[in-house]
Amino acid sequence: MTAFSTADILLPKLDSEGMTKWSVVACDQYTGEPEYWAKTAEIAGNSPSALNLILPEVYLEQPNAEQRIKAINAAMDRYLSDGLFEEHKNCLIITKRTQADGRVRTGLVGAIDLEQYDYSKGSSSQVRATEATVASRIPPRVKIRKDAALELPHIMILIDDEKKTVIEPLEAKMDCMAKVYDFELMQNGGHLEGAVLSEEDAAAALAALDKLADREAFNKRYGLDNEEVLLYAMGDGNHSLATAKECYEQKKREGSPDAELARYALVEIVNLHSPALEFEAIHRIITEVDTEKLMSALTDALGLVKGAEGQSFTVILNGKEEQYSVTKPCSNLTVGSLQSVLDSYLAENAGKIDYIHGEDVVRNLAAADGAIGFLLPSMTKAELFPTVIKDGALPRKTFSMGHANDKRFYCEARKIRV
Repeated sequence: MTAFSTADILLPKLDSEGMTKWSVVACDQYTGEPEYWAKTAEIAGNSPSALNLILPEVYLEQPNAEQRIKAINAAMDRYLSDGLFEEHKNCLIITKRTQADGRVRTGLVGAIDLEQYDYSKGSSSQVRATEATVASRIPPRVKIRKDAALELPHIMILIDDEKKTVIEPLEAKMDCMAKVYDFELMQNGGHLEGAVLSEEDAAAALAALDKLADREAFNKRYGLDNEEVLLYAMGDGNHSLATAKECYEQKKREGSPDAELARYALVEIVNLHSPALEFEAIHRIITEVDTEKLMSALTDALGLVKGAEGQSFTVILNGKEEQYSVTKPCSNLTVGSLQSVLDSYLAENAGKIDYIHGEDVVRNLAAADGAIGFLLPSMTKAELFPTVIKDGALPRKTFSMGHANDKRFYCEARKIRV
């Protein structure tokens, strides 16, 4: 058995209009746009909504965060006692998300065994983080989860199923399945459909995952020598899964009756090779820095030469753009080699770093005095698993996986308290 399994999944007993008000985007989106969340609250109104069961991160540092958490726990208890949910026992749900741009992303919702998840760098667990986990981000999220009766996932985990053996055979049959939800998502989120798999289809999906987990085949595929299998790589929601892990470990140490429920976290697995998934580069801008000194440090550490062979990136400085190649890489990825030197330099020298999605934004910001921009290549899908296996985790802000309105919306829930 792999770390992914069936779960007892709760769905609200609402019509399509009610589901539109129920389902809201992942809490870590639109953190700089409180107006988005105000509009979400306006749309939800007094109807049952997942908005009442989550704490958008835009509010995480506000003085009333503790009161918000108490209100969340009360809302969970109220929804349960009011009989809002229908429980689908021991099942998997196939989801079909049509994004606002028309592309379709299909996934499977089930449970991940947190005993098989280790987010530390260099982990050899079957479920691994793809980017460095920031320890300081976990305690505030533990406060939200530790006394909660329910979990609602925005966690998306990737599998490297190039032959499309797990999800795609089910996707082809989805139109013949009885839908458990089918509705429009709010705020340009697209459309969401879901169906509970039959026992036969669920068993076929889990059997296909078992084949992907074959250790000999795994090592052959990636050119390795007797390495532990990486089957599940975090796509979105790594800190949410790390929070679930910490809460489980605490309950296990305390001998809590909730420990067995807390051992699992509800997630959606998606094939890395889904055409709806695109990796977009995240660029760097350094301001308030001695640009000449920084370039000298980068040149020495990375052996920079002009050109575009191997690992390479574009430097924007003094109104000029120049391509440089790395002759002394220290990571499997260009962004990793650059980031490691930037981190070392900024730890000992003046300068501020920011992470930017658009190239034109970097160009504009790099025009200021004491500023330098770095345009990075997009990471290919084929590089994700080998890099996590080799380097342990990607540097922070390596890639972006879709725009904010394409992120996972909360829909399903699961009990995590007796």
